[in-house]
Amino acid sequence: MTAVESSFAIRVMVTDVWDQVVLPVTPGTTIADLKREALTRALRRAPAEVGKYVVKFHGGVVMDETATVASLGALPNAPFIIMAARRQPVR
Repeated sequence: MTAVESSFAIRVMVTDVWDQVVLPVTPGTTIADLKREALTRALRRAPAEVGKYVVKFHGGVVMDETATVASLGALPNAPFIIMAARRQPVR
């Protein structure tokens, strides 16, 4: 007997464009895949340098992007934030 991975939706705020996207994920979705897909949808193009962004969950930066959504304990409608790794100067 095999287990079937069910998908659920999570919310991802991309601060570069102040846009929130809703992504369907499975418990086995990696944070790197989540980041790439959210950036592509929010920016409406493939992101040039994915490494210049970090993913935050429950207020902390997710350092290991090979971790899965399930390993972080994300439930349906969980909020993630994607932001620039370096702070942007404000003038």
